[in-house]
Amino acid sequence: MTITEHREAERHTHTHGPGCGHEAVVHEDHVDYLHDGHAHHEHDGHYDECTTCSCSNCSDSCVTCTCSDCSCETCNHNTCSCANCGGDTCANCVCADCSCSTCNHAA
Repeated sequence: MTITEHREAERHTHTHGPGCGHEAVVHEDHVDYLHDGHAHHEHDGHYDECTTCSCSNCSDSCVTCTCSDCSCETCNHNTCSCANCGGDTCANCVCADCSCSTCNHAA
C-alpha cells in the first residue's frame, strides 16, 4: 500500500475545471491545476497540494518536475519501462500486463 501525502491547499473562490483559466495536467489518477506557482487537485470537497519530488536535488512538484536523473516514483515524467509501451510516460500507460515499477497501475 502506498501512503499519499495529504496537504490541503488554500481555499479557492472558484471550482477548477475546463475553462477556469489554470493549466490542467494529468498526474497519476487525478488532474492537477497549476496555480500561482504550485499545483493542486480536488479531493473530498477541497483541494490538496501536489506531492513534492523526493529527489535530493529537487523541490518541484511531481506534476512539473523536470529532473533529468529523477528517481521519484510519483513524478509525472517517468517513462514506462515495459516492452509494450514504446516509451510512453507512466502517467499515460494503460498496459494490462504492465511490469514497470513506476507506473501507477503496476501490480
